[in-house]
Amino acid sequence: MAEGYVEKVESEYQRNGTQCLIASKDIKTGKIAEYSIGQTRTESDYLIHIQNIVNTNPKENTVIFCDQLNTHKSESLVNWIAETIGYTGDLGIKGKNGILESQETRQLFLEDKSHNVRFFYTPKHCSWINQIENWFGILQKKVIKRGNFPSLQDLKQKIIDFIIYYNKCMAKPCRWKSKCEKIIMSLRV
Repeated sequence: MAEGYVEKVESEYQRNGTQCLIASKDIKTGKIAEYSIGQTRTESDYLIHIQNIVNTNPKENTVIFCDQLNTHKSESLVNWIAETIGYTGDLGIKGKNGILESQETRQLFLEDKSHNVRFFYTPKHCSWINQIENWFGILQKKVIKRGNFPSLQDLKQKIIDFIIYYNKCMAKPCRWKSKCEKIIMSLRV
């Protein structure tokens, strides 16, 4: 490495694997409200994440901002939200009819403003609107970029340590004009 030369990576670089991080930021406090780190980022992983958020205080009105990823509009998520809000109507059959027919119909149900748990989907190519995106940028710069992680457990621990540090020292509330008691920004990478 020398001044004026592009940074280089050793040819013997060994990738030790990856971790999937699902994180949500409470914009009222600026803190990472919920996170999960694991091997997969499936529909069930996201559902468990959302359940953990909502179950922290189920009586609050919660708005979850997320991008257009298909797992954010899954059948299992719609079923759980319907159960959580006490929806008694017919959800239909996935791929055939009703609310479960398509991602579009599931999205409309999940966005319903009458629900005490509802979703807001950022337009495609506009996920920067979601405050958790900014946090992922900070994580990238402070922890991941140029990081050396000898194991998956080491990577996971460094992410957890950063979340704890961020919540304690860096988190700031976001000025948001909403009447909801709890707004959560959610993203999976």
